Amino acid sequence: MTASPSTATSSRSPFTSADVERVLAELTLEEKASLLSGVDFWRTQPVERDGETLVPSIWVSDGPHGLRKQAEQADHLGLGTSVPATCFPTAAALGSTWNVGLLEEVGAALGRETRDNGVAVLLGPGANIKRDPRCGRNFEYLSEDPVLSGDLAAALIRGIQSEGVGTSLKHFAVNNQENDRMRVSAEVDERTLREVYLASFERAVAGGDPWTLMCSYNKVNGVYASNHRSLLTDVLRKQWGWDGLVMSDWGAVRDRVAGVAAGLDLEMPSSNGRTDAEVVAAVRDGRLAEADVDTAVRRLLTLVAKADDGVARLGGAADPSASFDAHHALARRAAAAGSVLLRNEPVPAAGEDGADNAPLLPLSSAEGLVVVGEFARTPRYQGAGSSQVNPHRLDTALDALAEAFGAPVPFAPGFAIAEGPATESSEEELVAEAVELARGARTVLVYLGLPAAAESEGFDRTDIDLPADQLRLLAALAEVNPRLAVVLSNGSVVSVSQWQHLAPAVLEAWLGGQAGAAGVVDVLTGRVSPSGRLGETIPLRLQDVPSFGHFPGALGTVHYGEGLYVGYRGYDLRDAPVAYPFGFGLSYTTFAIEDVAASVSGSGADVRVAVTARVTNTGSTAGTEVVQVYVGDPASLVDRPERELKAFASVELAPGESREVSFDLDSRALAYWNPVLGRWTVEGGEFLVSVGSSSRDLAATVSVQVEGEDVSAPLTPLSTVGELRANPVGAAVVEPFLARLDDGFLAMIDDIPLTVVESFGMLPLEGGLSGLLERANAARR
Repeated sequence: MTASPSTATSSRSPFTSADVERVLAELTLEEKASLLSGVDFWRTQPVERDGETLVPSIWVSDGPHGLRKQAEQADHLGLGTSVPATCFPTAAALGSTWNVGLLEEVGAALGRETRDNGVAVLLGPGANIKRDPRCGRNFEYLSEDPVLSGDLAAALIRGIQSEGVGTSLKHFAVNNQENDRMRVSAEVDERTLREVYLASFERAVAGGDPWTLMCSYNKVNGVYASNHRSLLTDVLRKQWGWDGLVMSDWGAVRDRVAGVAAGLDLEMPSSNGRTDAEVVAAVRDGRLAEADVDTAVRRLLTLVAKADDGVARLGGAADPSASFDAHHALARRAAAAGSVLLRNEPVPAAGEDGADNAPLLPLSSAEGLVVVGEFARTPRYQGAGSSQVNPHRLDTALDALAEAFGAPVPFAPGFAIAEGPATESSEEELVAEAVELARGARTVLVYLGLPAAAESEGFDRTDIDLPADQLRLLAALAEVNPRLAVVLSNGSVVSVSQWQHLAPAVLEAWLGGQAGAAGVVDVLTGRVSPSGRLGETIPLRLQDVPSFGHFPGALGTVHYGEGLYVGYRGYDLRDAPVAYPFGFGLSYTTFAIEDVAASVSGSGADVRVAVTARVTNTGSTAGTEVVQVYVGDPASLVDRPERELKAFASVELAPGESREVSFDLDSRALAYWNPVLGRWTVEGGEFLVSVGSSSRDLAATVSVQVEGEDVSAPLTPLSTVGELRANPVGAAVVEPFLARLDDGFLAMIDDIPLTVVESFGMLPLEGGLSGLLERANAARR
């Protein structure tokens, strides 16, 4: 065991990038191998000789919404106590902000606390796609869409790393469930892999350049992610041009030697030397090239140099508590920004005329206000597992309401949760008490949600319903008072369709971190106009979810049978009704999106589309609109979603204020992954560019014409007659012989491989088929 990083840096010279090659050349094979796994649960292995530190150890620690540095009783499941830190809103809430600038601010605060605690790398953010709402770890992920997920993850990375510490983008790749996560093989076709699941990571890597990346536990198409050369080397390094370090998830390595060869650099935690010896033995007997070991060690040494550089430039460990108040205020602002107002209907109070009645929210005063729901007293503010933060402070809704209105608000728990105060009251007694409190009240705030035991790292949910006792409580309250405003606390989507008619107002607050309760009160009272937008669709029923029949798999395999049609793409494919669409969220003001225009420049792989729109706050309250740009290819040669998010902007406007927003879409916004050509391709023709405030609330759609690439594949003997006819050389040869055929027979001929046509003697091909194919393919070039 070595001293902590903060102690070590004070007694040695800084390790710099200039030291990397020199030290690498001095290391023995055994020392190199030792560097490729941890020295303990959270630290990398040092190399020391004669009392001199040749390679210092650095500390990594769990994130992603707060630092979870454990000093004692180290574990990876959040069981042991960690140092006090700011618990920011979880990714479920941060993803609903759609606010890149805000996430950079949050990232910078996370980076400061990480550096102040002597930690070099914060393990996060998570960029996995929310494939299914039952995934137990969805609270750690940002969205069901790769553009939103990737751009927000990149913002967090930039913010954290601006403070001289690294990030570890995770979990690469296709980790979309907790059930059997350490063994299951995620079977995904290549287009879906590229366009959805890898695209989120690709945008995060391109926009954030994380110092490290963490591989997932699972297999991807039969190969464990920890030794998946195609992902770790071919895609990540060669195609994306990223040069950072890949570390394993804790306990994810199944074959250390294969991992080194594939591009896995660091195994965590320590294997107590077992896998180090395996690496040495493999090099000695020729099964592993020492050059591969050197490559991994070089990346590790580069990471150590970056960590020391951050300390040298920005200072070493400081008192983390110095910034706690400012970070708490930021966490409160972020929680408010991530709260999504789903419903806000006008309901007259008892004895009042319902004409011209205002929506239930915001609350105008505390007069006649009562609060029901244990979560108002015992907040559910983060998920369970490796991301569990020890908050230095924790707001409650009851305290925040009392502060906002200057006096306590009457309260009844309504139901019990395991984390709340012990009670001997039965469910019936708790409901009866709450009903009596609500009877005759002007407005009832009802705090509902999922208890901690319902969702966590390590297991998936089996449904998306609120607990039955909470639903019975809500029904009982609605019988005595129609003015109910529900505040939800949950890490992933819950169904609202069976009960939302009972509540004129519904605010989805997610798991909002230590200041989440106060941030929600800011929204409820109108101090902040709600600006959150859904980063995931809320379905009417679990059975409507596109992945419903393909989750979580069985017998060690999960088939991604919905393909490209994840989230809103799948609902749009079936024109299926939803409770609330992707991108949806209400405000206390109104907006108009007008003057939508799009123009094309360039062609093929160099094409760009400039999109502009004017957004106006048409209401009487300041607010924020999220302008969303979607692109569709209505006549594509391949199967494509009806529309896909390609850009977005969060625009804050004063009442009556108007602003033009612009977006520059590159060719990737129009392209699809062509598995035959092995690259992104832009098909020519019409594209539809839509701008709106959700995937199903589109203010305008503009048609543009794009000059595309030649997306035809090289012709082979197994190409069809129809594919040959699409080639000008081929068409000139065969069309005279096909002109006499009727349409029905021609359609059949078009689908026959050329080698069959040749063997049947159906077409006289001068010079033979091989000569024709050579001439036709030459014309393509």
